[in-house]
Amino acid sequence: MTYAIIETGGKQYRVSPGDILKIEKIEGKPGDVVELDGVLMVSDDQGVKVGNPTIPGARVEASIKAHGKGKKVTVFKFKNKRNYQRFKSHRQPYSEIEILSVKH
Repeated sequence: MTYAIIETGGKQYRVSPGDILKIEKIEGKPGDVVELDGVLMVSDDQGVKVGNPTIPGARVEASIKAHGKGKKVTVFKFKNKRNYQRFKSHRQPYSEIEILSVKH
């Protein structure tokens, strides 16, 4: 079984061909094929390759399925007896991708 560990959007993901995952939003339209080149590790039949920090020439091809926004996160700041209250909310944009292949 071939899999890779990639880094995108400041996070690391373990991916293999056929996986569908949500990552930080990347440029492109749904249906576009993108190459993710922050490959930290690759495992296949021959063994495991570990990068320092990345593997040169290794890349993961993925297809963008959709873009969207995550669940709303509410931030509430409050200081007792000081008449201070602040509400803030945020919805993080994401891209849903499908992993097509792992090349190294």
